[in-house]
Amino acid sequence: MSRALAWYRRLAAAGLCLLLGGLGGVMALVWGGWAWALAWVVATATVLAVSWFVAGAFQRSWGFVEAQSELYLTYGVLLRQLVVVPYGRMQVVDMTADLLEQALGIATVRIRTAASTADTKVLGLPLEQAVQLRGRLAARSESFSTGL
Repeated sequence: MSRALAWYRRLAAAGLCLLLGGLGGVMALVWGGWAWALAWVVATATVLAVSWFVAGAFQRSWGFVEAQSELYLTYGVLLRQLVVVPYGRMQVVDMTADLLEQALGIATVRIRTAASTADTKVLGLPLEQAVQLRGRLAARSESFSTGL
């Protein structure tokens, strides 16, 4: 996974903390005084600092391997998960990139399967790699589904 995924998470957390810290600080100042406003800003800064460091661990926790008949995806910082997606069960493989992802040059490959209600995602791939992965997975899903 690209290191830009960690920066994506950091920038998203910074934007959210800036918004909530500013609005919450003003509300705390109006309703509770300086002490409450300061406490709110310190709490928001603490959340931002923790989010900043966890973003790197989050980025390092993601990985995937394309095997002969399935895709293996592993992720999770505190709780590790391994997801196995057979190529024959893939129904839709698409690629998305919001504005911040586009600015950082990364994209998300999303895989929808026949049996699962949840989407499987490969996050933070460089744009060129995401396009190639989407193409490979779409081709493999077509070739494996013909035998069903």
